[in-house]
Amino acid sequence: MSVPDLLRPLLPDLSIGGVLGFCAGFAIKKVGRVMIFALGALFVIVQLLAYFGFLSVNWGRVQLIAEPWLKEGAQQGSAWLLDVLRANLPFGGAFVAGLMLGLRTR
Repeated sequence: MSVPDLLRPLLPDLSIGGVLGFCAGFAIKKVGRVMIFALGALFVIVQLLAYFGFLSVNWGRVQLIAEPWLKEGAQQGSAWLLDVLRANLPFGGAFVAGLMLGLRTR
């Protein structure tokens, strides 16, 4: 029996996993862009309000509070998201490969 004959039964799972992974990666990337836009717009609004004297922001305090949370949250959040997306999938390897491709698309 040849290698292609051995892989033939796995192709449906691999192709489905790859396609679903790609779609999930693409969607995550698009949602991430929207979130980044919203965060940037919020920053601009806060800076405008500070410029016109409506509020005062202690950016040192904001950084002190946010920095540890962001570092820990990024590490745990990505691991949690990958666990959720791969849960109960028989084609996890193909899914992760497709996910990475989806995240890298333009």
